[in-house]
Amino acid sequence: MGAAGAPEPRGPRTAAEARAAFAAELEELEGRALGGLEIVVEQIDRLVAALRAGDRLLTLQVIDDDDRIDGRYLEVHQSLLSLLARQAPVAGDLRLVAALLQVLGHMERMGDQCVNVAKLLPQPEDQPDPALMERLAEMCFRSAGLVDQARRAFADRDVGLAEALVTEDDAVDTLNRECFRLALEVGEDPLRREAAMHMMLAARCIERLADNAVDIGEQTAFVVSGLFREFTDASRPGGAPRETPTV
Repeated sequence: MGAAGAPEPRGPRTAAEARAAFAAELEELEGRALGGLEIVVEQIDRLVAALRAGDRLLTLQVIDDDDRIDGRYLEVHQSLLSLLARQAPVAGDLRLVAALLQVLGHMERMGDQCVNVAKLLPQPEDQPDPALMERLAEMCFRSAGLVDQARRAFADRDVGLAEALVTEDDAVDTLNRECFRLALEVGEDPLRREAAMHMMLAARCIERLADNAVDIGEQTAFVVSGLFREFTDASRPGGAPRETPTV
């Protein structure tokens, strides 16, 4: 004890203590990043409800939710960069930080896509095609499942679960093509045709939600193996995966 019973000041942290503090902070930041994906799922769930109930208030809540996602992105992104500046992570931790930065980028883009969908949704007075509305709702429902599956795969480092995202993404792509077909069949009424065009654009935004979920799945494989590989690549014969060695 020092003067007047004050505790002696501690010396510099040992390497083991610094390492433990780094690991604890990185774990907390991972939880914050993956928690942002839960906000995205909430956004998409509101889109499903808005599509099936025609509730304009729900679409406004989707737009408001984007502020929460942007705030989470900025908070965790800045904290990760600060952590890198203060510590010298080993290869495995560096992979995780790099992957989390990618996850944050996908999270932010998905929030923006949800806002785009909310702004494109037609109102009841626009006489939207019911079949088109239901296809969009189904696309959103499946995309929400994809985002949650990507979150769980990353949290559990489950590459098999991440790879399974591709099959569900294919189902979303099929629904997108159905939306395009239905939009071409709405007839000549100007209001219905304009609403159908907006829904085609919304379908494309929803398809991008699913694609971003698959991209997050690819980051899971990167963290586990140290190799970045695309689960599917339409530019390669047979959709063969491409692997890139990294850290």
